[in-house]
Amino acid sequence: MDSKLILGISIVFGFVASGIVAQLYIWPRLQTLSREDALKVLVVPHLFRFVGLSFLMPGIVSPNLSPSFANPAAYGDLAATVLAVIAILALAAGTRLALAAVWLLNLEGTIDLLFAYYQGVIGVGLPAGVLGAAFYIPTVFVPMLLVAHLMTFRLLLESKPAET
Repeated sequence: MDSKLILGISIVFGFVASGIVAQLYIWPRLQTLSREDALKVLVVPHLFRFVGLSFLMPGIVSPNLSPSFANPAAYGDLAATVLAVIAILALAAGTRLALAAVWLLNLEGTIDLLFAYYQGVIGVGLPAGVLGAAFYIPTVFVPMLLVAHLMTFRLLLESKPAET
């Protein structure tokens, strides 16, 4: 089977699996929490976005991985990690800026992930195999993170916070 087809199928099933888990298990539980507590749950996965720095690690990715893809993907994920730390601390402290921090994380994080997909498919057009061991990031981690972003947007845009 063609490598690009394998990657595409893996990404599609990553979204299918993440969507099913979110719909059946995560979203119903979030509805039982206050909006701030639900947002804390959704921010937590973004604390691990430092994993995107692996796009800069020789031996993890191919030396042929274009810096036009690797640099924005890695540093965009690092920025999202820092914003996630700020957001989770602000939510935990109950500060007035907590929701603004979550909005900033959600906007930057979503744009970063969508730009990386764009760069990988259209912009740079990654050749097969250059992701190396980082193959799991766009196939497993990114779909889960984008689903978390969608749930976060839904909570942020609700006119009435969830009941406790």
